[in-house]
Amino acid sequence: MGKGKHKHRQHGTERTTMAERADPHDLYQRSVQDVETEINFVDEVYEELRDRPARSLREDFSGTAGTSCEWVGRREDNVAWAVDLDETTLEWGRQHNLSKLSPDALARVHLIHGDVLTATTPGMDILLAMNFSYWIFKTRDELRSYFEAARSNLDDDGILFLDCFGGYEAYQEMKESRKCDGFKYIWDQAEYNPITGDMTCKIHFRFPDASRINDAFTYHWRLWSLPELRELLVEAGFSQVDVYWEGDDEDDPDEGSGEYEATLQGEADAGWIVYIVAQK
Repeated sequence: MGKGKHKHRQHGTERTTMAERADPHDLYQRSVQDVETEINFVDEVYEELRDRPARSLREDFSGTAGTSCEWVGRREDNVAWAVDLDETTLEWGRQHNLSKLSPDALARVHLIHGDVLTATTPGMDILLAMNFSYWIFKTRDELRSYFEAARSNLDDDGILFLDCFGGYEAYQEMKESRKCDGFKYIWDQAEYNPITGDMTCKIHFRFPDASRINDAFTYHWRLWSLPELRELLVEAGFSQVDVYWEGDDEDDPDEGSGEYEATLQGEADAGWIVYIVAQK
């Protein structure tokens, strides 16, 4: 992880930059994750499809387990399992996210340092693999194996939730930035190979004092298409696979409404993000 090297001298002493004082995991949670909106969606869709509220949730590729913490806070009987390979990131979550929970809620979050392909948990109502994290599996066999593993960890009426992005800008090597509270978030589609579908994406952060954190997070993925993902989920045994597409804002057709509905008809937008809902 690269950090900005800029320092300012003041009366013969060195003053650290904003980049050097910043915490990349905190920046990520503030700029990328929206756990409240994510949990709103999965909670509402599950109850709509199953006519009862979900109780158990597994968060694969959980990182700092922020989504799991949000889940246990929703209802007193909600339980969560968070699975991630990186013990350091899980420990950050323990110190900064789980530490804010009440003793009762804390007892209902279970962190698992392990591989999502082999980690076993009780049968879940909901299993999440968000922020395109499952794109780390680059072949059909690898990804099908993950979907099969996910399905095996769902209860009989469990549901797997994924997200996916695409559109013609997804195939371009490009950067886009967005202002956040006290810093700028930069999404960098650094490399794309149209023959293999391999892509490298990075996240950088820039601060008002001109310091920056370059390559704060780097992802080596395959850019999967929706038809491929739907086919693989069916091959893995899921009984129904739906794509939830975002509607248009009534006041501004160029903006999304924030409401997602199951559909078989999308739009050839420059960029889109959807949810995939796979029922066991």
